[in-house]
Amino acid sequence: MKNLFWIAVYLLLVPVSFGQSIQQKLQQAYRQFEADSQLKHAVSSLYVINAKTGEIVFDKNSQVGLAAASTQKIITAATAFELLGKGYRYKTELGYDGKIKENRLDGDLYITGTGDPTLGSWRWSSTKDSFVLQKWSEQIKRLNIKYIDGDIRIDNSKFTFNGIPDGWIWQDIGNYYGAGSYSLNWKENQYDLKLKSGDTVGSQVKVLSPKDKYLNSNELKTASKGTGDNAYIYYNNSIAGTIPISEKSFVISGAIIDPLSELRRDLLFFIWKNIHTNAMRDVYSEKWPGPDGIIKKFYTHYSPTLDSIIYWFLKKSINLYGEALLKTFAYEKKGYGSTDSGVVIIKDFWKQKGLDEDELNLYDGSGLSPLNRITTHAQVEVLKYAKTKDWFPYFYDALPEFNGMKMKSGTISDVKAYCGYQKAKDGNEYIFSFIVNNYNGRNPDLINKMYKVLDNLK
Repeated sequence: MKNLFWIAVYLLLVPVSFGQSIQQKLQQAYRQFEADSQLKHAVSSLYVINAKTGEIVFDKNSQVGLAAASTQKIITAATAFELLGKGYRYKTELGYDGKIKENRLDGDLYITGTGDPTLGSWRWSSTKDSFVLQKWSEQIKRLNIKYIDGDIRIDNSKFTFNGIPDGWIWQDIGNYYGAGSYSLNWKENQYDLKLKSGDTVGSQVKVLSPKDKYLNSNELKTASKGTGDNAYIYYNNSIAGTIPISEKSFVISGAIIDPLSELRRDLLFFIWKNIHTNAMRDVYSEKWPGPDGIIKKFYTHYSPTLDSIIYWFLKKSINLYGEALLKTFAYEKKGYGSTDSGVVIIKDFWKQKGLDEDELNLYDGSGLSPLNRITTHAQVEVLKYAKTKDWFPYFYDALPEFNGMKMKSGTISDVKAYCGYQKAKDGNEYIFSFIVNNYNGRNPDLINKMYKVLDNLK
């Protein structure tokens, strides 16, 4: 009789369990998530819609603006596909002024950039620094130039010289992920520092290479084993923090503060054996353009297409690409690349698509600034819009995969976020955005708890 009783109870409970709707599952999971001690002083938001019908599946704080970190990149990427087109290519032009007589350029050589963030990048064979410099050297040789009496000058007139957006913090902007964006970017505006830690905790960390090129001060110390990378490179060319004990070749990456001069120097050294020049004066000049008022263009370098740039932008979350794209919107529409103009253009574009412009309170194109405020509703609307466009397969392919889900992640101090797409086992498709600000405790612990909520969409 007891067995029959429990079988009856089980049969009554099973339909309830299997009959629970996705809305009920999310509500239950989110209540448990919010009650967690890590969110005691946090603000969180989750917004989920049915991708096919647009029906709201779950909504908590979807109209509250939150720092979205790198999930903001999906907005920049979608805007780029729409405003620039998937086949868009950046141009970098070589030119000269004056005249060429008997293998001698009586004038200056000019490099004019339009913000290409891939120039010198190792991610494509056609953008690697050695390939670009070799190609440029060959093009100069074709003009039969063996002597340059003038200088090699950088034309930065099309972009603002301020590469760092307002709102970026001091601890970020000296590191590779805090590199500024300029009319000419070179090797993704980053360099590597190779370090060697001591054999005792608290001992000095040595810089193996490069020794003197980028650093003025080294306050880096040795920490205990397993503490990880807690080293920071600062904008004033100093390093501080810690790396683990007994590391023989520990690499961290910093931001090149002046990539325009870096490119100019690299080109000078590359052509030095075959082309003689006295180009040692200041790279920037008021002499613009040359004495005859004309820069004669003789070669154009083209970047990879936008769909390929977006792939790396989202897949590897490259902040430089986001800032370059933001300025490119302004350059293409207004003739001058600046962060502020790019922000206005993004907000205006999505306003025309029916999104409240106040849902996008932006300060940059990458999400690195903690001042950015975006609603989960806005992110889901952008993702929903992207799904209707012919460029969507490229956009979708560029999204990373976390927790078995196609979604962009975002992380800055005390901020964790995810947004993307998920197809459930029952055939339903969902679009979601999930943001948490001001949590406490360990980041990995929070991630696992966020995954547990999102698992209900599978």
